[in-house]
Amino acid sequence: MLVDSHCHINFPDLSSRLPEVLANMQHNGVELALVIGVSRPKYPEVLALAENHDNLYATVGIHPDDPDAEEFSEDELLAHAAHPRVVGIGETGLDYHWCKGDLEWQHQRFRTHIRAARRAGLPLIIHTRESAADTIRILREEGAGQCGGVMHCFTENWEVAQAALDIGFYISFSGIVTFKNAAQIKEVAQKMPLERMLVETDSPYLAPIPYRGKLNEPAYVRHVAEHIAELRGISFEEVAAATSDNFYRLFSKIQRPQAGQQG
Repeated sequence: MLVDSHCHINFPDLSSRLPEVLANMQHNGVELALVIGVSRPKYPEVLALAENHDNLYATVGIHPDDPDAEEFSEDELLAHAAHPRVVGIGETGLDYHWCKGDLEWQHQRFRTHIRAARRAGLPLIIHTRESAADTIRILREEGAGQCGGVMHCFTENWEVAQAALDIGFYISFSGIVTFKNAAQIKEVAQKMPLERMLVETDSPYLAPIPYRGKLNEPAYVRHVAEHIAELRGISFEEVAAATSDNFYRLFSKIQRPQAGQQG
């Protein structure tokens, strides 16, 4: 069985066909998906999915790419983190692609999330785009190794991967790793320890080959795992088992479902 460690199925293109999305997960051996919080207004949607489906869990956070986003305070994040279906803090991090100029507001938002995760004892879900050096620096400064977490949708080089691994973080690969022009990401997927790897879709975005350019969904995480198995010269079953075990080890608040409990 597989786990999609990062998806956004509360977004309209997927939530409007939720029964089909969940059925496709089951058909493709995806036993669980983690629905990621990215904004305060949308958080109730994320939480409702987790409350209403045994094989969906939630995180709480504010994405770094919107300077005008309504914030959660550290105490508010901590209060939401106490919910039994909320298992991580984020999506948080830094994004220098969409955001320019004085980004101290973004750094402070990131630090707030890290401090809440440390207090809650929950892992962080990290977004970093064109900002790897500052992302790693702030994680170190804030002692993020105490709570751990995952570098989601990893697109950086081996040096950044090593720095994240040294802090104690996991690394998650999305459909990008299947793209022909993703040599740098493929290298990391080949080199890194299997026991620190996760797989994800980031759906509805970044559909893997053979669905590139189309709407993504959690069922397609199978193609990510299959490609990584091919890159490493091991079986799909080994990648599926390892990445699922890693997910439940990192998100230890989740009780792993037994056969027949998904849905």
